[in-house]
Amino acid sequence: MQPTVKRSRGRPRKAPEDQPSRAALIRAGLVHLTERGYSSVGVDEIVAAAGVTKGSFYHHFASKADFGAVLIDAYGAYFQDRLTKCLAREGLSAPERLRAFADDAEAGMARHQFTRGCLVGNLGQEMASLPEPYRAQLVGVLRNWQRITAQCLRDGQQNGEIGAHHDPDTLAAVFWTSWEGAVLRARLERQPEPLRQVATAFLQFASQ
Repeated sequence: MQPTVKRSRGRPRKAPEDQPSRAALIRAGLVHLTERGYSSVGVDEIVAAAGVTKGSFYHHFASKADFGAVLIDAYGAYFQDRLTKCLAREGLSAPERLRAFADDAEAGMARHQFTRGCLVGNLGQEMASLPEPYRAQLVGVLRNWQRITAQCLRDGQQNGEIGAHHDPDTLAAVFWTSWEGAVLRARLERQPEPLRQVATAFLQFASQ
């Protein structure tokens, strides 16, 4: 008599290659969308750059719109980690932390000859032709970055490094509005001066 084999319930376990192919698609998507935006990039280009099949793309993502939503979340988390590492550094003043972030971001753009921008900023400029749910996603990402920045500014106020009359939340919003514009212009001009100008002007204003 054959022993009874118990079948596990739920979805079948994914093949080992599934997660690497998903990660490759996300990496390729981030490169293409930070360089060219959403509307000008097709699924065929993404799968070719990732080195996977189109069937693999649709195994992981229901549509290009679904893929874009995943990219927003992935980019938001990635950049949050970079931002936190700079703005929560011990042993530095708040202005020094903000300067460290600006320098890190400039170095990141310079590595790619200023051809890649911010995914959030890129998609924000395309919003009229994008899926409407992206709007709330993009706003949420920006607000999260502002929250981290505002905490750094509050720390600076406690240490007398940031003007006590400033509202940190408003100041953080001003920084990100200015910074996204600087990233756009740095890409346009293929040089870092817009980033440096915004960082310097913001720190001078915030310290007063």
